[in-house]
Amino acid sequence: MTDALHQIQRHLPEHTQMERLLHQAARHVRVTTPLQVPIGELSIPVRVIELGSRSPNAPVIGFFGGVHGVERIGTQVLISWLHSLVHRLDWDDQLREQLERVRLLFMPMINPGGIWHHRRSNLNGVDLMRNAPVDAMGPVPWLVSGHRISRRLPWYRGKLGAPMEPESAAVVKVVQERMQRSPFAISVDCHSGFGRRDRLWCSYARSHKPIAHIAEVLRLKRLFEQTYPNHHPYIIEPQSINYTTHGDLWDHLYDSGLEQHPDNLFLPFTLEMGSWLWVRKNPRQMFDYFGYFNPVISHRKQRVLRQHLPLFEFLTHATRCWRNWTPRPDERQELTRQAIEEWFIEPD
Repeated sequence: MTDALHQIQRHLPEHTQMERLLHQAARHVRVTTPLQVPIGELSIPVRVIELGSRSPNAPVIGFFGGVHGVERIGTQVLISWLHSLVHRLDWDDQLREQLERVRLLFMPMINPGGIWHHRRSNLNGVDLMRNAPVDAMGPVPWLVSGHRISRRLPWYRGKLGAPMEPESAAVVKVVQERMQRSPFAISVDCHSGFGRRDRLWCSYARSHKPIAHIAEVLRLKRLFEQTYPNHHPYIIEPQSINYTTHGDLWDHLYDSGLEQHPDNLFLPFTLEMGSWLWVRKNPRQMFDYFGYFNPVISHRKQRVLRQHLPLFEFLTHATRCWRNWTPRPDERQELTRQAIEEWFIEPD
């Protein structure tokens, strides 16, 4: 047992940190384990953590991280956010009252095998964000968009017709059962490794076509800009503006939500932390593949761990008060037109 704990602390300190936090927060959180991931002789649990309202009609916001094993900063940011919440619940009456009207869900470490071994993929060599049964529409970038050539190459989707990987399937089941049955839900999936600016991407990743709820995305973007006019570092846009991919989990879940719960509203977002900025400020990171996806210098890491908390706070409040800002039926057509003009029509 001592050797196992030593190995976990060495290769997966986020797991130790999270388990310690859950023990301290036992009276505030509800924890389930939809999946155990075998790593050698060990078995690492994939946790689902919930706090707040138990009502099936309460709006839900879900925070997801660690899908790509090399992007462990996403897991660390979510543990930082969860740490802040559960310690505030010990003394903050206002937060307790707020959480009576909203449910928060966390899956901070979806791919522990990939994190342990510093792999983008899971231990079967499959990129979990290319693993859903969704094909992109139109031309896509070679390899990066997802392929079925070989698991030895990055961005491997898995064999055609094979079941989804256990980690991907666990995310799909949790979202479908615990989020999409709510009248309103938002998800935020934390990644790193693209660009020098932090981006908040909405679906689609598979198509340049706008999603059915693009009006709601534009309204939320404007609400955030109005709320934080002097603190808005994010580019908010559809992912397809940058590139399209096969097999995106959130495209698959958005479409399944439309089909299975057409009267509910589910908005999936991806927080893409601009890790190229960290490399530019510390070029020595280029000599370490892991350094392309994570801040290495201590003070920079501490800044990243705290700088996204206002965004998470805002999205949590927006989820709780969703009826106050979502477009009325008579507004949706005009907002949809404005969203298409802003994101999908190239200027002359």
